[in-house]
This record gives sequence, C-alpha cells and structure tokens, in this order.
Amino acid sequence: MVTSANPVRGPAQPELGPSLPEGVRVRILRTAHGDRRAAAELASALTERQLTGLDPLPAQPPVLLRAYRQEVRALPDATRRLLLLAAADQYPVDTHAFLRAVTATRLDTRPLVTAEVAGVAHATAGGIVFRDPWTRIAAYETASVTDRRAVHLLLARVLRGEGESPRRSWHRGAAALGPSRRLAAELRAAAHTARTAGDHALACALVERAAALSPEPSERARLLARAAADAWRSGDADRARRLVAATDDDALGGLLALRAGNATDAFDALLTAAVRYAQDGPGPARTDHPQHAAVHLLARATEAAIYTGDLRRCREAAAVADRIGIVPPGTLGGLAAAFEGRYDDARDLLKAAAGRCGPGGDPTLLIHSGIAALMLGDHTAAATATVRAAASARAGGDGVTVPQAMEFRAYADFWTGRPRAAEAATLEALRQAYTTGQDNGACHLQAALAMFAAVTGDEDVCRERAEAARSYALARGLGLPAALALFALAFLDLSTGRFAASAARLRALAAFGPGHGHRAIRHIATPHYVEAAVRTGDTRVARAAHADYDHWARTVRSPDDLALSARCRALLASGAEAVEHYRTALDLHASGTRDFERARTELLFGGALRRLRHRTEARDRLHSALEAFEHFGSPQCAAAARTELRVLGEPVSPVRGADDLVARLTAQQLMVARMAADGATNREIAARLLLSPRTIDHHLRGVFARLGIRSRIELVRLLGEG
Repeated sequence: MVTSANPVRGPAQPELGPSLPEGVRVRILRTAHGDRRAAAELASALTERQLTGLDPLPAQPPVLLRAYRQEVRALPDATRRLLLLAAADQYPVDTHAFLRAVTATRLDTRPLVTAEVAGVAHATAGGIVFRDPWTRIAAYETASVTDRRAVHLLLARVLRGEGESPRRSWHRGAAALGPSRRLAAELRAAAHTARTAGDHALACALVERAAALSPEPSERARLLARAAADAWRSGDADRARRLVAATDDDALGGLLALRAGNATDAFDALLTAAVRYAQDGPGPARTDHPQHAAVHLLARATEAAIYTGDLRRCREAAAVADRIGIVPPGTLGGLAAAFEGRYDDARDLLKAAAGRCGPGGDPTLLIHSGIAALMLGDHTAAATATVRAAASARAGGDGVTVPQAMEFRAYADFWTGRPRAAEAATLEALRQAYTTGQDNGACHLQAALAMFAAVTGDEDVCRERAEAARSYALARGLGLPAALALFALAFLDLSTGRFAASAARLRALAAFGPGHGHRAIRHIATPHYVEAAVRTGDTRVARAAHADYDHWARTVRSPDDLALSARCRALLASGAEAVEHYRTALDLHASGTRDFERARTELLFGGALRRLRHRTEARDRLHSALEAFEHFGSPQCAAAARTELRVLGEPVSPVRGADDLVARLTAQQLMVARMAADGATNREIAARLLLSPRTIDHHLRGVFARLGIRSRIELVRLLGEG
C-alpha cells in the first residue's frame, strides 16, 4: 500500500496565532496536513471573511510549495519519473497501483536512492513514502503534461482488480487531453459506484473531473454542484464551498449557511430551494426524486428555524409545506404548534415524528425523531434515535452528520445524569464539527459542554465555553445555542447558591427574541427558574411560568415533566402541602429517566423536611441525594446536600474515596491531569480539549492543590499508583 508520511518537524516549527477562531485553526491544520509551517503560511494570508469562517480557506501554501518544487526539480530525471508515478498514484486519489505499474513496465527503482539521500521520499515494501504531502504534490505538479498523462494511462492499465473500476476511470479521466462526453459519462458512473460504497471523497474527485471534461456549460454546473455535495459529505467543507461558488445552487448554499453561516439566511435559501424542487423539478443539483429532495430541504429549513428560535419562520415553513403539498417533518409542525400554545396538536405531531426511529434509516429523519422525543421528554427514545442516526451516517460514509446527531444526543445525556461520559463524547463531536467546517454545530456543542461543566463543578470551563458559544451564536442568529449557554450559566449560579443571579439570567432568557433566545430552552429551564425565584422571594412571574409548564406536562404526560411540575408546586407551597407535592414528584420521577433531577428533588425535599423538623426522613432523603450527586460527579450539588446534613447535626463523611482520583477531581481536571501525566504540554492539552492554555494552567494548579502535590513528577507517580 502506498502511503504518505507526515513527520513532526520539531520544536522550531511556527505556532498559529492565538487570535484564530478555533474552527478556522482546526481546518487550517487539516488543510495543511498537520504541517505547522504550511499552516502558519496559510493563516497569514487569511481574509476577514476567511477568518470568520464564511469563505473557504486557501488550498495550498504557495511559498512552501515553490521551495519544494525547486527541490524536486534538482533531482535526476529518472528519480523524478519514479516520484511522479508514485505521486500520481496517491494524489488526489489514492489508487494503490505503484508496485504493479513498476512490475508491469520493469522500471528500474534504483534511482529512488537519490530521493532517499535528499530526504524527499523513501521506498518501503508497500511503495513510496513521501516526506510529507506537500512534497508529493510538488513531485506531481513539476512534471510536464505529457509525463503526467503517460503515468495516468499506465496506472489505469494495471488497475484491473475487483472493485477498482472507479479508480481506473479516474486515471483515464486524468489522462484526457480535452472535453469528452464518453469519459465524462464513465466518470459519472464511477462516482455513483464510489458514492454507493460510501466513499464520497473519491466520488467528489470523479465528478469534479467529469465536470472538467463535459463540453456543455449547464452540465458542468450540475456536476460541480454534485461534486460539492460529495465534498461536503466527505467532510471537506472548504472544497465544498469552492465548488459551490462555481454554481448557482441555492440548496447547497443554504446547507453551507446552515452549518457555518447565518441561520436566517440559511432558512430563506433552503425554503426557496424546497419550493423550486417541488414545483419546478430538479435544478443544478438534480435528483431523480425532486419531491424527495424537497422533503429533505424542508427538513433542513426546519433545522434552521430550530437554530434561530424564530416562531414566524416555523409558521412560514409549515405554510409553504401545506401549499406545495408536502407533509412536513413532524418537528416543524410540532414546534410551530407548541410555540403557539396548541399543545394537543404539538403532542400528536411530535409523537408521530418521534416514532420514526427504527434501526437503519435516513440520518436526517432519525435526528428529527430524536429532537421530537426530546421535546416530549422521552430521553431514552431521544438517545436511541440520535445513536442510530450517527450509526446510519457512518455506515453510509457520511461522517459529517455524526456531530449533528451528537448535538441533540447531548441533551439526553445531560438530563439522564451522565455528564462525565457525555462530556468526552461531546468533545469528540466538537472536534469533528470544527474539522468538517460545521462551526454552527460546534457552537451548539460548546454550549452543551458548558452545561456539563456547570453540573460537574468546572466553573471556569463553564464560563469560557458559554462565552465562546454566546459570542459566536449572537453573531450568527443562533438562538438555540445562545439560550443553552445562558441556561448553563444560570444553572451554575443556582447550584452554587447565587440565586438572584440565576433568576436574573433566566428572566433574560425569557425576554430574548429570535436569534438571541429560544422558547424550548426557556421551557426546560422553567423548573430551575421557579427554584431560583422562590429562593429570592419573587414568585409572581415564576407562578405564571409554572402554569404554562404544567399545561405542557399534563398534555404530553411525560413522567419527568410531571415530576418537575410537582416539584415547582412544592416550592411554591408551604408546610404539609409542599410535602405532599414533593412526594408526588418523587413518585413520578420513579417512572422517568431524569435521575439527576430526581436527586435535586430529593435535595430540595430533604431541606423542606429539615425545616419542618422531620429529621429522620430528611436525613434519608439527603443521604440519597448526596450519593446520587457523588455518582454523577456533581460536587456543588453534593456540597449542598452535605451542608443540609450538617445543619441536621448528622455526621457527614468526607468526599468519598480519599484515594479515588475520580472523586477528588472534576471531570475536566481529571482529563487534564491524565494528559499532563502522559507528557503533554499545556498548549498541547489546550489544543486537544479546545480550551485556552490559560484555562489549562488554572486546571493544573487546581489539580495540584486538590491532590496535595507540587509537580508533574508527583502527578505521574500518583496516577500510576491509582
């Protein structure tokens, strides 16, 4: 197998500037194939729009490539011919045919010694390994058109194995001297084969070459749109943007805006495209099933409406679907009905959508099924649907959809009390979102990570991630992540006893308009707002908020929502009446899945029982809550339970397991400690966790303080013993 090396160039490599947005930084490193010198050159040439992630990044570092071309040109002709053959076999499509080509033509490979001496490439049992991808590109681009054509024809001739026809067609197309309908048709068919096999990167290269060989301008535009779609599904957002720029496909433009642009613009473009597909038939990104495409575009428009939190756009999309005769995704009609207060209609529409979560299936529809289940309070169904969406996307080679599924999986993980495990999975999804150019999804995931940090007591991380999410979201009209980030800060305030600050944040959440807040987040935050308002003695607005929440809970009959409504009723009552409402809440929690909220209900109930001097039951409830919070890794809530127990005069054991690092450190501290013990620098840890080096330094100081140590050497020893 022919591969390409990518060695680390040592500590002298230039670093990327700290002012780069994280999504741009990650994509630059990917474009540069991890080469820091290439990345630094690319970063220095970015325009304002590229810096904000709106325009595609440059594809190549011209200065570095110019130096590499000169290096290759200095090699003997025989060496350069062998390097050209190896490069054509790897760039831009990896075809694994170099050794067969050498054998078929009895090429003398001894000239490769010169390349090895020069440090340009070296031979292995599997073929030629280049020093780095840019050397490989230089070896290809310095050759003449005639020499390139000859090696492509040679590689096409030896690619005769089973399943190799798409790559054979690629080399035949690369060897073409000019437009050819016959070769363009062959490349289109080969792309279809590759696409069916889930290899969208290969399909993109084949269709893009077919476009170059097509003599008709309209056909070229259509093929470029198809290539852009394949590039997007392969995770290459910058290539997709470059290709879309050569077409007038509003559907693809809307999709890219949905993932990295303004959500309102995305909604308008996607809804327009859905109407065109339904009424006028296929456009540049033609499909054999325009009605099916219209349904999918409407689903994407629904996602844009969800991102913005704009009720007017939800209504508009539902009206358009009705006018053009399309049954809209249940989430669209359900959102519109819920936001309008038609809760019975919303329940029926969302239940229908949530029911479409069987194994396999279309990832987009499965994600919508998960969203509907979340709104209904069925977090088990939401987790199932989003997991299946991610699995279905991976099976189809559509890795770009995986982080989209994780955006909504995070809610289910949060509510069911799995913050530590969910944090790791969400962090990986965040990295994938940045890598594939989905900065809007990354913003949503940042807000989810802020929520996990609030639960696990990582106050600095919560604030850093919430601020990053909110600043980006407000600039893009993303009401959903903006609202979730604000909720995370409010929850942090609530769990640390800053009740007035929490209530103020949650009141602000209710007041925000489209693009700044979100009714769904406002709704799920209602029980926490009621608690904060009661603690501050201002319950007028809280009672009205609870009445609406209770209406929804009774309509959808979700045990958890009904339990939280009963908890609100207990908070707003007093004496024996409050006790009965708490008992009702705990009975309902027993049939639900929100274990973390059940523990919070026990904490509040235990406090109420203590004040009523029901000492025995108060002690039992508080010990149960404490055990749950320790299990969930929520130190601030656990501290509140300990405080209540101490007021009771109950002996409280110290933080469990003095020798248990998991119990002594927060989730983020534990992750940082393990990376530091493995030898990673603060900057390296920051890059892997997508946080600032300042925050990593703060975490390490916290780790040392909690563990009673002073150095990384002691940390390595302690972790080794643990």
